[in-house]
Amino acid sequence: MGTRKRQEKGKITKKMTFASVLKKYPETADIFVQEGLHCIGCPFAMMETIEDGCKAHNINPDKLVEKINKAIKK
Repeated sequence: MGTRKRQEKGKITKKMTFASVLKKYPETADIFVQEGLHCIGCPFAMMETIEDGCKAHNINPDKLVEKINKAIKK
């Protein structure tokens, strides 16, 4: 596996697509919208990574992913 870190099971990362996160955790849609990512319903945006979407909207992807991971643990 080299120097690549293993992803924690069930943990969301900024390299995941919106579609993959929303499919597994549909409740995260509210968080995306609250944070200003209203484009999650757009077919093209669904293929984007969280990091790419955040960059396009001047949102810190690390903070967003942290918030999402806290929410899905509940």
